[in-house]
Amino acid sequence: MNKAFIDEMREALLSEKKRVEDELSRFAHRLKTKPGEPADFETDYPEAGSSEDDNAAEVANYSDNLSLESTLEKVLRDINVSLKRMDKGEYGVCRYCKGEISEARLRARPTSSSCVSCKKTLTQEV
Repeated sequence: MNKAFIDEMREALLSEKKRVEDELSRFAHRLKTKPGEPADFETDYPEAGSSEDDNAAEVANYSDNLSLESTLEKVLRDINVSLKRMDKGEYGVCRYCKGEISEARLRARPTSSSCVSCKKTLTQEV
């Protein structure tokens, strides 16, 4: 992996990290964590009113937001792991076979930690 490509991927990951954190902040708040620990978020409960319809809407909205929070936190975790792999000089190296992950795969999914061959084996697509 050349430095220019790694720098390009770092910028893409940092941009995506900001987008995900911004999206999370629209319906959740960041919990206090110790330095060095990954950020954790908690979905805010929406207040729409006190009628039965309002209460039903609140529950539905809260349920949707919980699911979205979980998904976005996983994306954020993968981004942070990829950034740490960059700092360690391990980015672009398959964590299973130690081979190089193709630039095409990393451009399509910058958080990939496995090559296509190993991923297919893991998901039994061989």
